[in-house]
Amino acid sequence: MTIDLIEDETTIGSAGGNTIELPGADPVHATIDHDERDEYVLTLHGEGEMNADPSATGTHEGARTETLRTGASFTIGPWRLVFQRDEFADHGRPYGGRQGGEYSDQPAQPRRPDYAADPDGSERPPGNEIDEH
Repeated sequence: MTIDLIEDETTIGSAGGNTIELPGADPVHATIDHDERDEYVLTLHGEGEMNADPSATGTHEGARTETLRTGASFTIGPWRLVFQRDEFADHGRPYGGRQGGEYSDQPAQPRRPDYAADPDGSERPPGNEIDEH
């Protein structure tokens, strides 16, 4: 199953009213915030595993927080969820990556796009989704 992340905050848990309702999870087990830098940030409120080291450079602060990148997986109760995002939008660098080499100055990433203006009339961010397994 694929679920598009279309809100600025996605809530995941067993309670009714969560964006993603998962039986066997805590009432609000995790949140995913779409921040001003166009990053998706997972915060686990309940027990679960993440595949990234939250103390690594470039992650958001917090022992239970991870900046999601394509292929990032995390567990919530009996569920394993996997984040997918189009490659060009996945690494926090403007225009598809580094310009001019590893150590040259990089321009700041542009402001987060207005996804409501998608040409197909949808309001979802293209290529940002969670797969449930």
